[in-house]
Amino acid sequence: MHAIPDNTWYKSSHSAGANNCVEVTHGPGWTAVRHSKHHTGPMLVFTDGEWEAFLAGAKAGEFDK
Repeated sequence: MHAIPDNTWYKSSHSAGANNCVEVTHGPGWTAVRHSKHHTGPMLVFTDGEWEAFLAGAKAGEFDK
């Protein structure tokens, strides 16, 4: 994967003022996630199907404690 420009990453509007946020960006067929304070650190990259499954699980409460 090529470098992703910083201006394509975004945080949730729900993260206002929080210091431990993730940023997300999308490309053709993929979504990437990184820690908002560590722009040069590692990122997770998901296929569209994987990202959709994650979002569906989060909305369904699969990751609630």
